[in-house]
Amino acid sequence: MRVVIADDEPLARERLRTLLAGQPGIEIVAEAVDGHDALHACAEHDPDLVLLDIAMPGIDGLEAARHLAAFEPRPAVVFCTAYDAHALSAFEAEAIDYLVKPVRPERLAAALERVRTFAAGRERNGHGGGAELRTHLCARLRGSLRLIPIDEVHYLQAEEKYVVVHHARGEDLIEESLKSLEEEFGERFVRIHRNCLVARHEIVELRRAPDGHVQAVLRHGKQPLEVSRRCVSGLRETLKHL
Repeated sequence: MRVVIADDEPLARERLRTLLAGQPGIEIVAEAVDGHDALHACAEHDPDLVLLDIAMPGIDGLEAARHLAAFEPRPAVVFCTAYDAHALSAFEAEAIDYLVKPVRPERLAAALERVRTFAAGRERNGHGGGAELRTHLCARLRGSLRLIPIDEVHYLQAEEKYVVVHHARGEDLIEESLKSLEEEFGERFVRIHRNCLVARHEIVELRRAPDGHVQAVLRHGKQPLEVSRRCVSGLRETLKHL
């Protein structure tokens, strides 16, 4: 994995170099002191990963990440910052992970593993024209992001301004709308209620509850989910073709 380190603090760059030296398969191809240098380094060396500080002079890390999103192929971005207040902005910049300084070895190792997963998913999907479907959803955690593989998601349920992702390893909140998720992943998920999308392969059967409401029984669900009346007929038709 080819890595560019971008940080205006020499000690921070030195620490990352030391931590990366203990990781297999890592090659540091360049170091940069600000976002402008980082963009030039990426254009020259075509890295797989950029470890990017946020607070830098001139072009900061967030702006640099937005520019990197237009690179082809786009390098993975992992932010390394002394502040945890930029997590949402990092999420919007499509960062793979968000590490708070001082960076711990185990957190860096986890971030590198996420980058490898990102790269593997991109290779499977190819680099053809048009927008690529994401292979993961990103959930905000304390000072970091968690990647949730789309193929592990059982269903998505809207709750106020968040969407709860119910997946193979538990539940996480994401700050995306159910409508946008349906537009992006409509081939994978089907709407069963105004506040719920379910992975098509998760639906085992539809059944009527004692109160007359139709419920969807899921392969991995702890309990059936209510199906709204307006979704029943379309859902029955969908199940005929599964």
